[in-house]
Formats: sequence, structure tokens, C-alpha cells
Amino acid sequence: MELLYAITTGVLTACGLYLTLRGRTFPVVVGLTLLSYAVNLFLFSMGGLTTDGPAIVSEGADVADPLPQALVLTAIVIGFAMTAFVVILAMRARSEVGNDHVDGKKEDRE
Repeated sequence: MELLYAITTGVLTACGLYLTLRGRTFPVVVGLTLLSYAVNLFLFSMGGLTTDGPAIVSEGADVADPLPQALVLTAIVIGFAMTAFVVILAMRARSEVGNDHVDGKKEDRE
């Protein structure tokens, strides 16, 4: 289970970095979203991956730490707000500049 989490987190991070370094705004937004998902998986895995834990906690049971779960919930809300802000920012930049390149050059308007 830990190997699957590690591979998934690594693939999401690599794809997110690749898309973030692209020259258009939509791949940058998708790349930031994938990086957010990778961070969420990383934070969630820090709580411990227990697959055989009991549903009702008894004395001495192996349970997951609730702090990383709270951090992931907070990160999901912040990631959603950041994605909405970046999409609106990209739409505004496209309407003012006339193209969707992240460098913001106005050479295509003429």
C-alpha cells in the first residue's frame, strides 16, 4: 500500500510540474491542481496507512492520526479557492492581453 501511495504521489508531482512549466494558462492551472492533489496524498499518508484497523476504537488499537486528515481537508478547501482564483485571473488576462500565454506578451494583438 505504501508503494502505491509513493508511486501515485510521484507521478502526480511529476505531471504537475511538467504542466506548470508549460507556456499556456490552462495547462498551468491543471498542473497546479495536480500538485495540490499530490500534496494532499502526501499529507494523508503522513497519518499512517492502516488497512486492518478496527471500526470501533478499543484500548491499544492501531488507529490513524486525525491531524493529517484535518490538514488534507483544509488543503482541499484552499486548493479549490486557489484554482478558482487562478482560472478567473487567466480569463481576465486573456481578455486584456488577447492570448493565453503566461508571459503576457501583446505581440499577437496586432
